[in-house]
Amino acid sequence: MGSTNQKKEIWLKRKKRIRKSIISSAERPRLSVFRSSKHIYGQIIDDTTGTTIAAACSNEKEVKAQPKFDSKVAKAVFTGKLLAERAKDKGVKKVVFDRNGFLYHGRIKAFSEGAREAGLDF
Repeated sequence: MGSTNQKKEIWLKRKKRIRKSIISSAERPRLSVFRSSKHIYGQIIDDTTGTTIAAACSNEKEVKAQPKFDSKVAKAVFTGKLLAERAKDKGVKKVVFDRNGFLYHGRIKAFSEGAREAGLDF
């Protein structure tokens, strides 16, 4: 494949292209997902004010307190459910999904399905 720098440039171009088409509002904030090699992070962001409404990541206490997960995909599903429950507590039910330049596959897909199961609509 290419060097790490080339991969990052391609990812940033894809991220920019996706972000152009995503339109969020106060009643439908943006759910942004980031995936690292070990963890997955999710935020619900109100772009009109530039504030984070709710956030969850796979390396926080609530996730680590669970019994050991079989895989990173299972951990992503749990983290998605955790984020959806936090969003519902803040009164957010509908969001716009921002996959942040990542392919909708594997852990990104598992995260979004976990959020949908817990009641978020997107």
